[in-house]
Amino acid sequence: MYAATILLFLTMPLILGSFVSFLIFLVYPIIISKRIKNEEKVLEKELLGYAEYKERVKYKVIPFVW
Repeated sequence: MYAATILLFLTMPLILGSFVSFLIFLVYPIIISKRIKNEEKVLEKELLGYAEYKERVKYKVIPFVW
Protein backbone atom coordinates (compact mmCIF):
# COMPACT_ATOMS: atom_id res chain seq x y z
CA MET A 1 0.00 0.00 0.00
CA TYR A 2 2.76 2.43 0.94
CA ALA A 3 4.79 1.65 -2.19
CA ALA A 4 1.70 2.30 -4.33
CA THR A 5 1.04 5.67 -2.74
CA ILE A 6 4.69 6.68 -3.17
CA LEU A 7 4.45 5.73 -6.84
CA LEU A 8 1.19 7.67 -7.14
CA PHE A 9 2.69 10.79 -5.60
CA LEU A 10 5.80 10.40 -7.75
CA THR A 11 3.77 10.44 -10.97
CA MET A 12 1.36 13.23 -9.96
CA PRO A 13 3.72 16.12 -10.75
CA LEU A 14 4.42 14.63 -14.17
CA ILE A 15 0.75 14.10 -14.98
CA LEU A 16 -0.39 17.49 -13.68
CA GLY A 17 2.66 19.42 -14.81
CA SER A 18 2.50 21.20 -11.48
CA PHE A 19 5.42 22.49 -9.47
CA VAL A 20 3.27 22.63 -6.32
CA SER A 21 2.50 18.91 -6.51
CA PHE A 22 6.23 18.27 -6.86
CA LEU A 23 6.87 20.16 -3.62
CA ILE A 24 4.20 18.10 -1.89
CA PHE A 25 5.86 14.93 -3.16
CA LEU A 26 9.16 15.96 -1.59
CA VAL A 27 7.50 16.05 1.85
CA TYR A 28 5.42 12.89 1.39
CA PRO A 29 8.22 10.27 1.78
CA ILE A 30 9.22 11.84 5.10
CA ILE A 31 5.65 11.62 6.35
CA ILE A 32 5.30 8.02 5.18
CA SER A 33 8.58 6.93 6.78
CA LYS A 34 7.50 8.37 10.13
CA ARG A 35 4.15 6.64 9.82
CA ILE A 36 5.77 3.30 9.03
CA LYS A 37 8.11 3.56 12.03
CA ASN A 38 5.19 4.40 14.32
CA GLU A 39 3.06 1.61 12.87
CA GLU A 40 5.85 -0.92 13.45
CA LYS A 41 6.19 0.11 17.09
CA VAL A 42 2.47 -0.38 17.61
CA LEU A 43 2.47 -3.73 15.80
CA GLU A 44 5.42 -5.04 17.82
CA LYS A 45 3.64 -4.12 21.04
CA GLU A 46 0.11 -5.23 20.09
CA LEU A 47 0.46 -8.05 17.54
CA LEU A 48 1.71 -11.39 18.78
CA GLY A 49 4.51 -12.75 16.56
CA TYR A 50 5.20 -9.52 14.72
CA ALA A 51 8.73 -9.20 16.08
CA GLU A 52 9.62 -12.60 14.58
CA TYR A 53 7.99 -11.63 11.31
CA LYS A 54 9.96 -8.39 11.25
CA GLU A 55 13.22 -10.33 11.66
CA ARG A 56 12.37 -12.55 8.66
CA VAL A 57 11.22 -9.72 6.38
CA LYS A 58 14.01 -7.18 6.04
CA TYR A 59 12.50 -4.76 3.50
CA LYS A 60 9.32 -2.85 4.26
CA VAL A 61 8.52 -0.87 1.14
CA ILE A 62 11.06 -1.29 -1.68
CA PRO A 63 12.77 -4.68 -2.09
CA PHE A 64 16.54 -4.60 -1.47
CA VAL A 65 16.39 -0.88 -0.64
CA TRP A 66 14.08 -0.15 2.31
